[in-house]
Amino acid sequence: MIFYIVKGGVDLTELEKIEYAKSFIDKLANGINPLDDTPISETDIVNNVRLSRCFFYVSDILRQVIEKGGINPPKKPKKQPFNLNTEQLNSFPISEIPLSISEIVNVFNNMADLDAVVKLKTTDITSWLVEIGLLEVVNLPSGKTTKRPTVDGEKLGIFLEDRIGKTGPYSAVMYDGNMQQFIVDNFEAFANK
Repeated sequence: MIFYIVKGGVDLTELEKIEYAKSFIDKLANGINPLDDTPISETDIVNNVRLSRCFFYVSDILRQVIEKGGINPPKKPKKQPFNLNTEQLNSFPISEIPLSISEIVNVFNNMADLDAVVKLKTTDITSWLVEIGLLEVVNLPSGKTTKRPTVDGEKLGIFLEDRIGKTGPYSAVMYDGNMQQFIVDNFEAFANK
């Protein structure tokens, strides 16, 4: 059975129908006739405590549906590939202090409208740096792989920095100001892959 709600001779949207139905349930829960706004007799079954609690429960569920935008809320538009305009790229704050690739990616992501574009990932940049020969994939004694600067990468400003982490010492790949600028200047090469 299909249920149509028409208010004042006007067809309602799905969300308006839910809001309208909720107003009826709210009135019934409070012992009010939703058709004429008169009190319902104390002896009417609608005023039974168990039914009243049920109406309040259904009303709360309808409130949650309304807050979510309906039963089938409108879908968010599909996000575009990560992108920044020239003005944004020119405002990238090149740091005199070397940064890790995750710090560089965080700066890019903070500059973008992430409601409209997908997030940039560290692998977007590091994979490109491997492709152009500035990073290489090396095998560690543990059997895992990691990326390390090549000789050309070191010349441009990629280097290793020894650090101590929760699990012990490790080497972090760092990018000096020159390399940060190189990444910004070549943004188009890795951003839309």
